[in-house]
Amino acid sequence: MRVEGTIALRFLRHSRGQTLMILAGIAVGVAVIVFVTALIQGLQSNVIDRTLGTQAHIRLIPSELHNRPAPLPEGVTALIRNDPRPQRLRSIDNWPAHVQAAAGLAEVRAVSPLVSGPALAQRGGANESVVIMGVDLALYELIVPLSEHMLAGVAMVAPDQVLIGNELATDLGLRPGGRLRIDTNTGDPIVVQVAGIFSLGVRELDERYVYMDLRQAQALLGLPGGTTVIDVVVNDIFAADVVADRLGRLTGLKAESWMERNAQLMNALRSQSLSTTLISFFVALSVAFGIASVLAVSVTQRTREIGILRAMGTRRAQMLRVFLIQGALLGGLGALIGSTLGTLLIWSFNDWGPGLFEATVPWQLWVWSIGLAVVAGTLAALAPAWRAARLDPVVAIRHV
Repeated sequence: MRVEGTIALRFLRHSRGQTLMILAGIAVGVAVIVFVTALIQGLQSNVIDRTLGTQAHIRLIPSELHNRPAPLPEGVTALIRNDPRPQRLRSIDNWPAHVQAAAGLAEVRAVSPLVSGPALAQRGGANESVVIMGVDLALYELIVPLSEHMLAGVAMVAPDQVLIGNELATDLGLRPGGRLRIDTNTGDPIVVQVAGIFSLGVRELDERYVYMDLRQAQALLGLPGGTTVIDVVVNDIFAADVVADRLGRLTGLKAESWMERNAQLMNALRSQSLSTTLISFFVALSVAFGIASVLAVSVTQRTREIGILRAMGTRRAQMLRVFLIQGALLGGLGALIGSTLGTLLIWSFNDWGPGLFEATVPWQLWVWSIGLAVVAGTLAALAPAWRAARLDPVVAIRHV
């Protein structure tokens, strides 16, 4: 291999113009792969962070209520209109056991029970429809880190302290320390104080969510000691559907993963990943054709040298390896330059781009890009290498 490597390097140095041109082509191709892949990954990561930053990975809720018509005698046909049953607000039966069962799974990172229901928030002459979110804040922070989304005040809930979104605060003219009236029509209205104002980045949530103490929300919604939802966070977000299916069978509850609730988002992410793969494939294909064409020309130009080497005792396998090494060297060096160029482009995008999100180039992308280019270069060199190895020494030496 040492002799073959030396010959391969001499061949490359002898045709510096061709070598530099193919290196430039490979570098540009790999830079495109690195830049586009890092950009798409950064966009996907940003979208997922924004989506999952305001919701649990899995939600366990009571199964839907269904009508159960009485059985009829055999041969009797009932002509009835069976309307769907209304889904009233109700607590999860034996919810502490379900919380414990979910927390016991190795795939689960955090579990938080909460009670949620509709209410009316009032201040002065303004009325807004809101959603009460009764939480144990210490547990819920592991699901949605509210303290990281605070705009004013402090992240705390107590029997007379609540957190509201910035859109709701604007609509009702509230700031920390202000008071508002909450009415659910299931209990006596209460007056609470605003401890803090948050912004989750989703307008619908920021104008409707009111976080309060779990026990106070239970009493306000007429569900003392009850829980309507169990939020779950898993270690691998893309395995949420598998864990949800397991939790559903384990608890008997309806388990909804974030992937199920955001089906359109998942389709968009899959489409982006597919487009990135196609771009990488066609760029790698063009790089391979470029290497193959350059090496094919090199074989033609060096027919006499190849014949002399064969006449001096160079075996066909050695000559085959000479051109395979050339392909691998061209692919590896071009990919190294291209990966560096792609990383510089990503840095430029982060510094001078629109600033909507930040992209990074993980070291795995470097390894993958260089490995892809080396494999493509080696495969592209197969045909020229095989042709060079099969040249007859006498014919090759006579070649003009």
